[in-house]
Amino acid sequence: MTEHAHHASVGLDQGFWDDLYRADERIWSGRPNESLVTEMSAAAPSRAPDVGCGEGGDARWLAAQGWQVTGLDISEIALARAAGSSEGIRWRHLDLIAEAPEKAGYDLVSAHYFGFPRTHPQVLDRVLAAVAPGGTLLIVSHAGMQDHYPEFAAPEEIAAHLDGAWEILVDETRPRVHATNGHVDDVVLRARKR
Repeated sequence: MTEHAHHASVGLDQGFWDDLYRADERIWSGRPNESLVTEMSAAAPSRAPDVGCGEGGDARWLAAQGWQVTGLDISEIALARAAGSSEGIRWRHLDLIAEAPEKAGYDLVSAHYFGFPRTHPQVLDRVLAAVAPGGTLLIVSHAGMQDHYPEFAAPEEIAAHLDGAWEILVDETRPRVHATNGHVDDVVLRARKR
């Protein structure tokens, strides 16, 4: 199987995500993710990308808290939809397999329900590298997601990938207040770069 074919098969290419967003006027609820609000409500605002921002619910919440936000997504349709309902947020088309966000440029890097492919470890490495020293990494996954998508790294693998340059502050499974599509628990990983 070619790299491009595998890229497409796991839903990481732009065509897959553009087709998903074309299928409905709105895919997500528009609410910020619960774990983002829980973990970051008390944080002093600075600069943050929302990795895999989709229609922009998390990015809008962060901006309302005073953060300088960049919404990153592979789907041009998702970005256009997000930009149409918000101001003051920078929206950037980005395929993390091919390109990296700004290195050490952010005090928070948030990635909710973003699949980190085992076949492309540079994706996780690029997300980790975007966190500035002293900054926060927040990765949230659906519990048990790897039972259905084994090509993505499990949360425990991501936690194990963090070396001595990181202090893990939260690594736990929590029930979701708003269960969606059968997902009732989330795995929350929050770490600080030393």
